[in-house]
Amino acid sequence: MPKTKYCPQCGTALIETQNGDRLRKQCPDNEACGYVYWNNPVPVVGAIVEHEGDIILARNAMWPPEWYAIITGFLEKGESAEQGILRELKEELNLEGEIVEFVGVFDFFQMNQLILVYHVKAFGQIKLSEELVDYRRYKDHEIKPWPMGTGQAVKKWQNSRGIFNETIELPKRK
Repeated sequence: MPKTKYCPQCGTALIETQNGDRLRKQCPDNEACGYVYWNNPVPVVGAIVEHEGDIILARNAMWPPEWYAIITGFLEKGESAEQGILRELKEELNLEGEIVEFVGVFDFFQMNQLILVYHVKAFGQIKLSEELVDYRRYKDHEIKPWPMGTGQAVKKWQNSRGIFNETIELPKRK
């Protein structure tokens, strides 16, 4: 269950109750308030960034040193997924870009996210945001997809190009 404790509408402590086929948090004052915490997935955008003939994978400052992935970020209110990923590309790598193709929608259950992934051709000089601590360049066939989240997108994208790399196991966080 999520850590949400209080109703955002009336401030009453939420309780866990059966709602349909799931246990959900909701306001006990159902008649006056009726709030239910649905815990819907959060929309995230992702980019398989092609820059100067290479694919860029980056490492978030919060990740273990061996974890690199595609560029991602939260979709913001009032923007399309396409606008969101081009904004994230600029914020994270300081690059301009053009969308080549939509790769697909991928679940990331571990973070309660749905990720809309694009292949983006990027232009400019890379300058990392404070969220990123490193990046690496790979040829499309050198990337080994990982089993969840954006790794599924990399695998689909590679497969569409005739690249069938085996999925790797992610090292455990220490």
